[in-house]
Amino acid sequence: METEIIPYTVEKRPETGLINGKLGIWLFLASEVMLFGALFSTYVILRIGAAPGHWPTGASVLNVPFGAINSVILITSSITMIFSWIALRQRNWFKHKLYLGITILCGLVFLGIKACEYTAEFKNGHFPKTDTFLAIYFTLTGLHALHIICGLIVFLYFFFPGAKLYKTQPERFTNRIEIAGLYWHFVDLVWIFLFSVLYLT
Repeated sequence: METEIIPYTVEKRPETGLINGKLGIWLFLASEVMLFGALFSTYVILRIGAAPGHWPTGASVLNVPFGAINSVILITSSITMIFSWIALRQRNWFKHKLYLGITILCGLVFLGIKACEYTAEFKNGHFPKTDTFLAIYFTLTGLHALHIICGLIVFLYFFFPGAKLYKTQPERFTNRIEIAGLYWHFVDLVWIFLFSVLYLT
């Protein structure tokens, strides 16, 4: 019995001008915008409603240099992710693996620095239950870290077992990397907002 091939994984849908995967990721990212938008709105409402002098500045509580380094790391990872996709478009498998590997490494370093930052916060007696600022800080950054972990799982799949798809369906594999990249760029953009709002204000 012949296996039915899933349509519109390479060619674009006539109704939308997008492949199924790209349409799906944009819808998913729209839901993620609502999720993080609700949390950012909560932060703004809590901060505005705080009594004068009862809301700390990020620099007085958080490690701004750690946050800045992580920002540079994630921006770098977005660039290498783009290069990874471009390399596939140019049929350069070696460069694709190199840049995807660098992206994975950047994600792991980000998580390592974040773990060190959390450890330092806990040693200083800063916990989610300490005050409202730390509660929203750990909620937002913890959720973001979870998104980083999910992205790394996908990248590791494409780096190892999922890579075999390239041998039989290179265009489909390239599209998958592009879709994963869109997710990663969104996660990086969220961090820029987190760093700006939590650390620098």
